[in-house]
Amino acid sequence: MATHHLKLNLNKTELLFMPYKTSPLHDLSITVDGTVVAASRSARNLGVVLDNQLDFKEHIRATARSCRFLLYNIRRIQPYLTTYSTQLLVQTIVTSCLDYCNSPLASLPACAILPLQLIQNAAARLVFNLPEFSHVNPLLRSLHWLPVAARIRFSTLAPQWWN
Repeated sequence: MATHHLKLNLNKTELLFMPYKTSPLHDLSITVDGTVVAASRSARNLGVVLDNQLDFKEHIRATARSCRFLLYNIRRIQPYLTTYSTQLLVQTIVTSCLDYCNSPLASLPACAILPLQLIQNAAARLVFNLPEFSHVNPLLRSLHWLPVAARIRFSTLAPQWWN
């Protein structure tokens, strides 16, 4: 980096150690320009939270938390919106948040991505202003929304179709 006149921002630098299943956990740290960088259990890169087990639990938790906040704010202004404008708002903000960088989740079991599916279900109910326990499959069908697992598969397969 010094050769190319680049400087590392040590305030944003994180060390992520991904141990093998049988390896003992180590308290690793490195020293860069006199600053100690300790290992952490997770690190954020371009909005994706990677953890040392690569199970993406923290990423799913952060995405769900962010989407719940967005849905809460949309619900507050929803009485002033039409159904169509609510749908556009939800698709633009919440669905794009669910779809952002979701291809690494393709190898996860359905129970791991369930929190994201619950967010999508809540979003569909919000569009139609229905109560919490309304059946969601007809809503998703009428909105032409694929379930989260299918959206993840689609985003993983789509680049092959475009070639």
